[in-house]
Amino acid sequence: MRIIISPAKKMNIDDDGFLEITVPPFLAEADCLRSELKKLSPAELKKLWQCNEKIAQENIQRLENMDLQSNLTPSVLAYEGIQYKYMSPAVMERDTLAYLQEHLRILSGFYGILRPTDGVVPYRLEMQAKLAVGDKKNLYEFWQRKLADYLFNETSFILNLASKEYSKVIEPYLSKEVQFLTVSFAELLDGKVIEKGTLCKMARGEMVRWLAENNITAAAEIKNFDRLDYGFNETYSTENNYVFLKGGSKC
Repeated sequence: MRIIISPAKKMNIDDDGFLEITVPPFLAEADCLRSELKKLSPAELKKLWQCNEKIAQENIQRLENMDLQSNLTPSVLAYEGIQYKYMSPAVMERDTLAYLQEHLRILSGFYGILRPTDGVVPYRLEMQAKLAVGDKKNLYEFWQRKLADYLFNETSFILNLASKEYSKVIEPYLSKEVQFLTVSFAELLDGKVIEKGTLCKMARGEMVRWLAENNITAAAEIKNFDRLDYGFNETYSTENNYVFLKGGSKC
């Protein structure tokens, strides 16, 4: 089993060094993207990043000094979003971290795909960014099926905890041989299943932590997740989409 999750926009540098750093599998591609970004003007970068002036200037400075070989942080510690806060990898036991290293893969517009200990530097490049590279109009065309094939070579069972923006780089290349199970965290409002962004991020991080703490590797076991007041709901779930509803309803 491989669990795929999205990255976070906010990143940090962690130099505690308690995890051994490994090399990202698509470092050459990341270096290519770095070169393309450096060709853009500050105005073009701000438009690409869709951010305010302060964030643009911070990331322009990062880009000017970017060295993909030094001052690296393990990817699982580099991202600071809500999902990663609830995952809490910095306080995990050794066995739990070993599970993440084996099963967790972070999708990235810049790095492609990352294992937890792959060394990264702070960057800003979302998968949906319209960055043209040669004859490729955007990052989905740039990555094509490379990331999917990487996962398919590792496993025939993918647990999708990524946002649509990122899972979209994998789904077009699925075959009958690969089980692709998406998990949804939602509330039932007026008979409709509604997902809320922040709550979803919290639940995704909590589920990754729960999976690691319980050494979960089979689809059926995932139904037992019951943290943050979520419960598996048989009625709204399908073979390829497990729905967990707030309130713990299992009806």
